[in-house]
Amino acid sequence: MATTAVDGASDRQQGAVGWLRAAVAWHLFLAVAAAAGALYLVQAPWPEATWARLLAVAILLLTIVGSGAAAVLTYRRRHAGRTLSLALNYLGALTTAVLLLHLVGTFLAIDALAANFARGIPWLVLLVVGLLVYNSGGALHDRVARTRREWIGRALAWFSALAFLFAVGLLTALQAVIARLVDSPALLALLAAALLFGVMAWALWRQPAADAFDTTNAQSEMLQGYLFLSPNLLGFLIFFAGPLLFSLYVSFTDSDAFGNAQWIGLQNYAEIVNITLQPLESADQLVTQVLDTDTYVELTRFSILGRHYVVGAQDKLFWIALGNTLQYVLMVVPLSVIPALFLANLLNSKIPGMKFFRAAYFLPSVAAVVGIALIWQWLYNATVGYINYFITTAVNFANMFLGLALTDPQIRWTSSADTALIAVAIMAAWQMLGFNTILFLAGLQSIPNTLYEAAIVDGAGSWSRFTKITLPLLAPTTFFVLVTTLIKAMQAFEEVFILMGMNPTGPGNSTLTMVLYLYQKGFQRFDLGYASALAWVLFLLIFGLTLVQFRRQRAGGSTFDM
Repeated sequence: MATTAVDGASDRQQGAVGWLRAAVAWHLFLAVAAAAGALYLVQAPWPEATWARLLAVAILLLTIVGSGAAAVLTYRRRHAGRTLSLALNYLGALTTAVLLLHLVGTFLAIDALAANFARGIPWLVLLVVGLLVYNSGGALHDRVARTRREWIGRALAWFSALAFLFAVGLLTALQAVIARLVDSPALLALLAAALLFGVMAWALWRQPAADAFDTTNAQSEMLQGYLFLSPNLLGFLIFFAGPLLFSLYVSFTDSDAFGNAQWIGLQNYAEIVNITLQPLESADQLVTQVLDTDTYVELTRFSILGRHYVVGAQDKLFWIALGNTLQYVLMVVPLSVIPALFLANLLNSKIPGMKFFRAAYFLPSVAAVVGIALIWQWLYNATVGYINYFITTAVNFANMFLGLALTDPQIRWTSSADTALIAVAIMAAWQMLGFNTILFLAGLQSIPNTLYEAAIVDGAGSWSRFTKITLPLLAPTTFFVLVTTLIKAMQAFEEVFILMGMNPTGPGNSTLTMVLYLYQKGFQRFDLGYASALAWVLFLLIFGLTLVQFRRQRAGGSTFDM
């Protein structure tokens, strides 16, 4: 028996060695094929160097380097070679499989199957019944009866599953896919590539291959961890990092929505930040035209220390949007952070019914922005809105009972350039208040009560405890709240777009924000290159403000002095 076990181990070892040799040959073949593909793309008579071509060449170059390194390291039995080979084969199998499914029309067929899904619902119900019958057999003590019930349940479940597939048309779709594969040599080659990638990944994942590389338990756990993380990592690369880098490329072109794109370098960025400050010879020129109107649009004229100037910009709307966004941030951040801090201290008390108030204040944060904006749009109505109604009632009360002579302002909240942005900021601050309150409340509950008890013993009052204990220990929470609120305020779009209705930019562009201007440029005027440049400028602004806040947080620390 011992001899048999030894022989079995020897056979597994020989099999692993054979698979390793095949893996080395496979990676050498991949490197050569990738080199040939890259050479073809470089020398092919393409009309212009598109981003897709550059991306394909970059992927092929990475494949050459990765496959060559995997072949060498696998030949030398290095664990890094196994890791690199697994990664390449896993990505290759996934890529070729998705491409194959796309080319045979699988993803489009899913929509067609969804339309027929209702036909299969009765069979799904019958499938559930079959599973219930099968599971109920385990409760029977009679072995014959249990076996019979399990057989009936299994047969009913399989029959229902096949009937469901037939009802929704999946079997017909599979026949069409198979026919398309047979008729296309290219699709068959792609299928073979997917199978080869999958087989090589499976061969190097097996335990005999791990033993051949002397893989430790820690290394095996690391590979398993990366395998489980791979869906999120690939999703991040494909749906976040990839589009982000693509938008950076587009920002250096004059791309539109119709596939036309020419490389123009920093021209978009130059147009965004191009601003001039031109001195005037006399005060009389403050009211005369002195700018080159073909290049610049006038922003403002001013006098300082007896000198007179005119300010012009190549993109006036960008500077208006930037100014509105900064004003919006200066209103929203204090209105949604400072009240939230004091409200959190109030809600931190252990009074009966306090959980209800916590939920009530948090509710606007989870409500849909569309619904909130429509409600506030009604509240801001200058004629029938409740806000103006209460203001009118208060003014009449003061005039009647206090003898004042106040005038009803009749504020035109969303139809006046002076109040439109303020109206949006009030609504946004009200919505964000609850979320910030919950964050502050969580930070308050993490502060040990012993610190407050010691402060009370030392004679510290409420305000002293708040300023000496609460605020310093809430510094990390305050930093997080400030940064998240600032980022959300800098990205204001849906609040303005819905609240302002048919004219989202507001009277006189008073509610034109950066993201709204970006949206108009990219999706209404189809200037995608310029819109991408605007997005990256906004990113740099947000990053800069966040970095300043982060440095202030680090300089201030989180210590406190009793």
